[in-house]
Amino acid sequence: DVNTTIMEMLIMVYACRTSCARSITGVLPYFPYSKQCKMRKRGSIVSKLIASMVCKAGLTHLITMDLHQKEIQGFFNIPVDNLRASPAQSFAERLRLGIAVIHGEAQDAESDQVDGRHSPPTVKTTGAIHPSMEIPLLIPKEKPPITVVGDVGGRIAIIVDDIIDDVDSFVAAAETLKERGAYKIFVMATHGLLSSDAPRFIEESAIDEVVVTNTIPHELQKLQCPKIKTVDISMILSEAIRRIHNGESMSYLFRNIGVDD
Repeated sequence: DVNTTIMEMLIMVYACRTSCARSITGVLPYFPYSKQCKMRKRGSIVSKLIASMVCKAGLTHLITMDLHQKEIQGFFNIPVDNLRASPAQSFAERLRLGIAVIHGEAQDAESDQVDGRHSPPTVKTTGAIHPSMEIPLLIPKEKPPITVVGDVGGRIAIIVDDIIDDVDSFVAAAETLKERGAYKIFVMATHGLLSSDAPRFIEESAIDEVVVTNTIPHELQKLQCPKIKTVDISMILSEAIRRIHNGESMSYLFRNIGVDD
């Protein structure tokens, strides 16, 4: 339960602070609520709230991995080390491969109109307005369909992202890649939330394998879907903790990433 875990962490941090700890370093491989990091339909920016709570409790340093948006670091007034798994460009450079871009999204925009405040309005506004000043009917923007920029015919496609949770977009992208001639499709993601029926959808999809790290426990999901594979990131976290404790430079972890990592 993420909310229980957050509260327990805040209590432990505050306990350390009131016990006069010189420094308090938090290790959150996956920063909770990181997807809610910008204003959307007058909603709250929850990751900013979590950052404020953590800092107020007394945390002096934070270690995390692959924040959903790098700008989240600006929510904190303490040092944040955003460790990273490899981005798409890094994978391509190490494997000496080209990059294809998947653009657009699945055509399901109902969730964007739930609260009736979508823009522009879809209803022609009338009423006490003079006929000559009548507001014309405005048509909402349509989301572009999924398209692939680049040649994937006869190749192995590797989709790289930071979070895999609701897998609908990944499944749709895999189907598009199959149509374009890709004969194997792998998905690489740092944080494998894989909530709800995600394992079943992956098992039934054109995706051949999903590789995630163990920033989030997902043993149950692996039992439901043998396509899910796990990479251990405990070594990089332990090295980050050691370097912070000894006052050593953290830049080594960003510059010196071996080809075999």
